[in-house]
Amino acid sequence: MTEPWATFGADLHLDLSAGHGLRAGLTEALREAARSGRLAPGTRLPSSRTLAADLGIARNTVAEAYAELVAEGWLTARQGSGTRVAERARPRRPAAAAPVRRPARRGPAYSLVPGTPDLGGFPRAGWLSAARRALTAAPNEAFGYATDGRGRVELRRALAGYLARARGVYADPDRIVLCAGFLHGLKLLAAVLRARRVREVAVEGYGLDFHRDELVRAGLRTRPLGVDGEGARTGELTAASGAVLLTPAHQFPTGAALTPARRAAAVDWARTTGGLILEDDYDGEFRYDRQPVGALQGLDPDRVVYLGTASKSLAPGLRIGWMVLPTGLLEEVTAAKGYTDWTSSTLDQLTLAEFIASGAYDRHVRGMRLRYRRRRDELVAAVAGRVAGVSGIAAGLHAVLDLPAGTERSVLQSAAWQDLALHGLSAFRHPQAGFAPRDALVVGYGTPSDSAWSPTLAALAASLP
Repeated sequence: MTEPWATFGADLHLDLSAGHGLRAGLTEALREAARSGRLAPGTRLPSSRTLAADLGIARNTVAEAYAELVAEGWLTARQGSGTRVAERARPRRPAAAAPVRRPARRGPAYSLVPGTPDLGGFPRAGWLSAARRALTAAPNEAFGYATDGRGRVELRRALAGYLARARGVYADPDRIVLCAGFLHGLKLLAAVLRARRVREVAVEGYGLDFHRDELVRAGLRTRPLGVDGEGARTGELTAASGAVLLTPAHQFPTGAALTPARRAAAVDWARTTGGLILEDDYDGEFRYDRQPVGALQGLDPDRVVYLGTASKSLAPGLRIGWMVLPTGLLEEVTAAKGYTDWTSSTLDQLTLAEFIASGAYDRHVRGMRLRYRRRRDELVAAVAGRVAGVSGIAAGLHAVLDLPAGTERSVLQSAAWQDLALHGLSAFRHPQAGFAPRDALVVGYGTPSDSAWSPTLAALAASLP
């Protein structure tokens, strides 16, 4: 028969070896736990009956220890509130020894750093409804250890249908491998490329440094391709590069879409040399003034790895991404990932599958598209006449503001004085890029909350010449 004390009350770990005798040892252990902060002020302690049963000692021993600590001021005991750790003011130091007070360190008041969506737009109610339905329908085995390294089949099926319909991806569920975001997928692919004796990966001359760093950590060299208004110059690809990392739909950060001729050149290179194209479709759902640009993967599913995530469309905190792999790469990537899918929650995978299948994902994306377009238009209006030009705004969550030559650094310094976090285009330039630098700002208009949006725009305008 289960003892009643084992089924209720808060657990409390105490080392009774600190004193002499049970009561003295218990009293000192509780006193030290409160003094050290291990038991935070306001923590409710188990009843004397429960703690006595837990420790295997007499209830009177616990009651006496509690009473002594109440008298000393370490605990409080009130009818209906139980016994709690007392709130205690910190002891004052002598005036001569008082430390110099300094302002608390904090981040900038405003931020237009690219790469983050409006987190306040996360569809909490819709996600909760999908989670309830997914939880109700989940088979019992879903709560056990995952055995398929590709991830839950429910989400892979939902993604296959969505990606084919919305992004033009050839996506059989068996060729999809779930991961914890783009960087995790890139890490797995880099390991596979290195095992295949690939030594160099071509990258866009403007891009994220931590993507390049991940390739370098895997033992791969990165060689920059030129970038202009037509996207990456894929005609510069050579046989020396065993793979190339591209953002074809919306080059990050310049915002250019890879033209049909350059898309064809990339695919021809891959077919001729046996190379692999890694396609980062980081914000393909968000377009405003143009028809959607389909995924490059649709041109040759056997030479292109398609990578996408929920980070921009929903929230990066979900830690869910996906890779659509050529058949010949599936076994190697799955082996690199491991047989246990420890990277993302099974319940989150099932919830996202339900969110997509129910149509809620499409509705959410359409709603956020309108929201971001409104912000983009307000951004363009706020900087009109203050910058040399605005580009990359037909899609995505950021814009590029061109500046007069030689002024990028001074504008960033001015932004710092406005307490505004802002990135210049130079921060994304490959250190070995051979093309001329361009003075510009990369402004992430998805980052601020709705309440912070207007003052953030004002801070940006005040930072510009």
